[in-house]
Amino acid sequence: MRNSEPMRVVILGNAGSGKTTLARRLIGDRDVALLPLDDIAWNPGPERKPPAESVAAVSQFIDAHEEWIIEGCYGDLVQAALPRCTELLFLNPGVEACIAQCQARPWEPGKFDAPAAQQAMLDVLLPWVREYTARSDEFGLDRHRAIFDAFEGTKREYTAAADYAP
Repeated sequence: MRNSEPMRVVILGNAGSGKTTLARRLIGDRDVALLPLDDIAWNPGPERKPPAESVAAVSQFIDAHEEWIIEGCYGDLVQAALPRCTELLFLNPGVEACIAQCQARPWEPGKFDAPAAQQAMLDVLLPWVREYTARSDEFGLDRHRAIFDAFEGTKREYTAAADYAP
């Protein structure tokens, strides 16, 4: 990260790759806003919000903050942030590392009412994470790779969690 410009980082990767953990580590005790894309991609239900609504939320977030980190696996939302970011980080440690991270994740009371609710979501999430290399949608490796490869700014790809995880 260059010190001469504001921190405006996008972190892209599969579920369980460590995006939120890395974002929090990069922020440390600095006053940097964090936007997990999960927070703006879904209505209760869960039902995916219309893409235009989520893209507008990305723009509003960026406009409201001098420094920020946006993290997620949503190709369309990541692309909406890229023109204004200073660095793109692609976390690509492999599917098995992502599965292990998902399984080791402690209960997240901000997201789930009870550990059982988180476990129920995990039962749905793990098969989805396993499909990362086969998916052809905005959440798959092919789309993430294309986004990363096309980005002309400062970027880094991490293929081992040990390179970015505590």
